[in-house]
Amino acid sequence: MSRIGRLPVVIPAGVTVDIKPDNTVTVKGPKGEIVKTFAPEIGIELKGNEVFVTRPNDQKKEKSLHGLTRALIHNMVVGVTEGFSKTLEINGVGYRAQKQGRKLVLSLGYSHPVEMMDPEGLESAVDGNKIIIKGISKEAVGQYAANIREKRAPEPYKGKGIKYSDEIIRRKVGKTGKK
Repeated sequence: MSRIGRLPVVIPAGVTVDIKPDNTVTVKGPKGEIVKTFAPEIGIELKGNEVFVTRPNDQKKEKSLHGLTRALIHNMVVGVTEGFSKTLEINGVGYRAQKQGRKLVLSLGYSHPVEMMDPEGLESAVDGNKIIIKGISKEAVGQYAANIREKRAPEPYKGKGIKYSDEIIRRKVGKTGKK
C-alpha cells in the first residue's frame, strides 16, 4: 500500500467536497473553488469529514496514481483554506520589478522591459527585490513562479538573476589570469 495514498484527507470546517461518479472532485472553501477530474480506475470516497482514496489492484499504474490522487486532493483542500505562495528574489545591479495593475514589469538588463500579466486566479506583489505570488492552486502558483524565473535564471558566477527565496545557487570560481 502507498504510505501517502493510505492516509485520509481531513476536511476542515467551512470546506465542502463534492465527488461525482466520473471522479470529478469539487472542493469549495473560504478562498475559492477548485474542480479537478481524476483517473477513473482510482476510487474516491467521502466518509464523514474525510476523503479516502483506494485502488483496485497492485498494478504499477494504479500504484503510482494512488498516492498522486491523494496528494492532489490534499493540495486542493489546503489551497481553498490557506492558499499557496512562492517568493522569488531578484539579484543584480539595475534588476528590478514593479506592478502596474495586473501587470508585472521586470527590468532584467535586456534592451526592453519584460511584461507579464498575472494569470486568472493568481496575484503577485512586489516588495523591494522580492516578488510574492499567491493563489489557491499549488500547480498554477509554481508554474507562474517558474515562468518568471525563466526570464533571467540565476547565473553561477555572480549569482545575478531571479531565484526562489529558498534556492541555493552553486557558485563557480571565475577564470584566473596568467602572471
